[in-house]
Amino acid sequence: MRELKSVRVGNLTLDGKRIYIQSMLNVPSTDIEGSVKQAKALEAAGCEIIRAAVPDMDAVRLIPAIKKEVKAPLVADIHFDYRLALAAADAGVDKIRINPGNIGSIDRVKAVVDKCAEKKIPIRIGVNSGSLEKELLRKYGSPCADALVESAMRHVRILEGLGFYDTVISIKSSNVSTMTESYRKLARVCNYPLHLGVTEAGTERMGVIKSAVGIGSLLLDGIGETIRVSLTDDPVLEVRAARDILKAIDKTGGVKIVSCPTCGRTRIDLISLAKEVERATLDIDKNITVAVMGCIVNGPGEAREADIGLAGGDGAAVIFKGDKVIKKVAESEAIEALLDEIKKL
Repeated sequence: MRELKSVRVGNLTLDGKRIYIQSMLNVPSTDIEGSVKQAKALEAAGCEIIRAAVPDMDAVRLIPAIKKEVKAPLVADIHFDYRLALAAADAGVDKIRINPGNIGSIDRVKAVVDKCAEKKIPIRIGVNSGSLEKELLRKYGSPCADALVESAMRHVRILEGLGFYDTVISIKSSNVSTMTESYRKLARVCNYPLHLGVTEAGTERMGVIKSAVGIGSLLLDGIGETIRVSLTDDPVLEVRAARDILKAIDKTGGVKIVSCPTCGRTRIDLISLAKEVERATLDIDKNITVAVMGCIVNGPGEAREADIGLAGGDGAAVIFKGDKVIKKVAESEAIEALLDEIKKL
């Protein structure tokens, strides 16, 4: 277990005791109303930290508008212009994401650091393979893990040299192997909270797979305090995928679905039933496991560790707890009967 330096982000504390889900607005920064609407949708879906791009001074108007409507801490994503970071801090943002190496002279970095220290705002150092310094690319020949770690620690030392330690680090790559190797190496040389993600992961199908492999494996190693699943899609889907990753590795509560893959003995429309159970339990706030099985004979026995389960065949279904059948119903009534029993748990 890492000895972690805790960092406050708004009303949250990154101290290793729990993992927080983050996502980013993808509405144009000029659309204040649309940005607020999306921020509210993200929070309702379970997003705990929201990031917004601040590409110009007009975009700073997003900050008070969003802060008025959502409780989740807000992160300003800043590139190149240090004055945007100063304005975002004054506007009430909860965290600044910068790359200290791309905002100019040390005096400009110091101005940001001094402002964040004054406002008690943490800084996330964001390094990724696409923005690696040219000299590091020449030194290592590619954006490999060692290059990414050296870049991140170079920026950490800049902030530490200015007396600033309220720091979070991300060190992302679109290559899962590079990403996981980078974070493991970084975790060995620093005790700052880490924000995990596979950058540019792709569209929903492959992006979720890459993120689950990269983020999930690091979390199982005890690495990571915040996570973002980056998808070329609606960011609400990022939040749902992140929740599912945390559920899959028992890092959060909520309904977990186990279901058999079907076989030649299956005599019920199990695929449709399992999908419907998943949809129906999506927002149920209970830390339970629900089984959906395709065989009345073997289902309860194979899924006895579930809190509640459904198994069926030949037009009928049973609801079971442990290895005991508690109710038998027609297949058409199976979902309703299952949900009724879940309410009793």
